[in-house]
Amino acid sequence: MSSQFGLLHERRFLPFFLTQFLGAFNDNLFKNALVVLITFQAARYTALSPGVLVNLAAGIFILPFFLFSASAGQLADKYEKSRLIRLIKFAEILVMGLAALAFAVDSLGLLLTTLFLMGTQSSLFGPVKYAILPAHLREHELVGGNALVESGTFVAILLGTIAGGLMIATADGALSVSLAALAVATGGYLASRHIPAAPIADAALAIGWNPLTETWRNIRFARSNRTVFLSILGISWFWFYGALFLSQFPGYAREMLGGDEHTVTLLLAVFSVGIGVGSLLCERLSGRHVEIGLVPFGSIGLSLFALDLWWVSPAAAHAGMPLPIGIVLEQALTWRVMFDLVMIGAFGGLFIVPLYALVQSRSDAACRSRVIAGNNILNAAFMVVAALLGAVLLAAGATIPQLILLTAVLNAAVAIYIYSLVPEFLLRFIVWLLVHLVYRLRIDGEAHVPMKGPALIVANHVSFVDALVIMAACRRPIRFVMDHKIFRWPILSFAFRTSRAIPIASARDDPAATRRAFDEVARALDAGELVGIFPEGQITGDGELQSFRPGVRSILKRNAVPVVPMALRGLWGSFFSRIGGRAMSQPFRRGLFSRIELIVGEPLAPTAADPAALQQRVRDLRGDWP
Repeated sequence: MSSQFGLLHERRFLPFFLTQFLGAFNDNLFKNALVVLITFQAARYTALSPGVLVNLAAGIFILPFFLFSASAGQLADKYEKSRLIRLIKFAEILVMGLAALAFAVDSLGLLLTTLFLMGTQSSLFGPVKYAILPAHLREHELVGGNALVESGTFVAILLGTIAGGLMIATADGALSVSLAALAVATGGYLASRHIPAAPIADAALAIGWNPLTETWRNIRFARSNRTVFLSILGISWFWFYGALFLSQFPGYAREMLGGDEHTVTLLLAVFSVGIGVGSLLCERLSGRHVEIGLVPFGSIGLSLFALDLWWVSPAAAHAGMPLPIGIVLEQALTWRVMFDLVMIGAFGGLFIVPLYALVQSRSDAACRSRVIAGNNILNAAFMVVAALLGAVLLAAGATIPQLILLTAVLNAAVAIYIYSLVPEFLLRFIVWLLVHLVYRLRIDGEAHVPMKGPALIVANHVSFVDALVIMAACRRPIRFVMDHKIFRWPILSFAFRTSRAIPIASARDDPAATRRAFDEVARALDAGELVGIFPEGQITGDGELQSFRPGVRSILKRNAVPVVPMALRGLWGSFFSRIGGRAMSQPFRRGLFSRIELIVGEPLAPTAADPAALQQRVRDLRGDWP
């Protein structure tokens, strides 16, 4: 499979990527030009203070997300998405024409009206933006596609913000911004014309226009899937975290670093670069499938580096004239702050990209746009709360470093709360750490595991972590049948309970428990789930494959499902294997990052999967490397 950057050469992704990139650039070009204009020339228009006007402008831009996101989600589910995007991008040209007129007549009211219309256009684009990705990307491309979109969006925000501030400050700033905004909007529309058509989700949907009732209905759609809804809360929390951080950049640059507006741009730039790097790393670290194990990893980094930023920030505010950017960069503190911001951004990318991919992949296709609309509404609400909280705390006498400390602590508390509600995140984090820190896992034949429907997974049993390695390698959850004693082991017990493993005892020790286990296996397969078993019945004591027991035949007699053979290679001799007679007795026996492999064979028909044939198939897949 090619790199995620290969998507930039394909028509099913590149036109969409350019469309959303130019849209994000244009939003921030105009918005920052307006903010700079009213910050330095507010007296030309009104008696209101620049600070009040800037906050008013922010509120005007975000208000449409509350008013129109619900309707936008319905439209994106009812109509063909590429056509809808073209209409939205054509509307952007008209809005930018109004912006040019507003600059020409020098009307603050018309400029703020334009800002509201831009927010409206963005709120309409949001649901279709994320809902169209699963229609054009394959499952293994979803993380890479989202990573490119997120990194591209933050780069566009950075470039648009810088361009808007620089252009409006020139002699013919209003004209320059007007021409640039019209050109970018036109470019976005032309790019949108090449986006391929996407399937209509629900052509029979009746549009409801009441923003209050439809907003609640969209949130109810999101809440119908608990994991999706908690992922949306995680995304919204990230925007809360980011909004609180970004709003402190001007004050931090001035008071902590002693810099001017160029220092503010520097902080925004390094934060955006971090987001881009973290987003792009997601594909490599996730093995090209939706790996929610990266989410706890991201949340840990968000808190740790925010704590470090608080720790290194000076207690006393800088006094005196703002320093040029060159002098600011000569301070050791500046480089430490930049490092922390890059790392916060990078871990933010690791946090948010898997969550977006999870929402897209696990939402019902018939209402995916409305789920994403609900996400956008909650995102906007969290950002408003962040802005209000920051303003209230600063007005009450809190310092910027104290706000950073509060953000770090709140992030840790929210993370713990979410992961306690959905232990699947922590489980995936554990298995991700296992195969990235303890082992180097290579997978061959992953595509043989069916993406839908029931199947029985059979594998050789080499160590105590075999099930975790297989879970880490497979995109779908697998319910393993585990020995009831191993099922109760500390730490491993958490993983097995969270993955809904099925404990089993031998028929000789506990016949009733054996029957219960086989009944649960039958129910899982009837429900279309994957069930994994180790037909040897115990972990090998000599590294060789043991005889397969007849339990496979009993399972297939009740549920005639495909059987996927797998072979683990390289785990014999590791810390978790029974080499030498006892497992987990010699730490670092093979060192860290030892190479292991999982070889997946083609599925076998249930009639061909008798124990002897399966044993030979697994032996062939394993080869001579136990």
